Amino acid sequence: MRLLALLLLTLILLVQNPLWFGKGGVARVRELERQISAQREVNGRLRARNGALDAEVRDLKAGYGAIEERARAELGMIRPDELYYQLAESGTLPLAAPSPPR
Repeated sequence: MRLLALLLLTLILLVQNPLWFGKGGVARVRELERQISAQREVNGRLRARNGALDAEVRDLKAGYGAIEERARAELGMIRPDELYYQLAESGTLPLAAPSPPR
């Protein structure tokens, strides 16, 4: 009877081996679920970024207001009839004008 119990326990362990350590085992499934979760987070961030870029493209195609705003912010462009004032931060000295040649 003891030999039969030992034999059955051995067979159960052999049958359980692929479940725990095989290619489709529990550890592999957990790892794949973790990878899927991480990829879903990345996809969500990329989806939000794509939405923002799509809105910007639609805005740029729609009118000149967005183009003008971008030119002012990124390129420092001004209209011909505007004056440009640059304010220095407090505690900084303005650049000295070069002295005229003698």
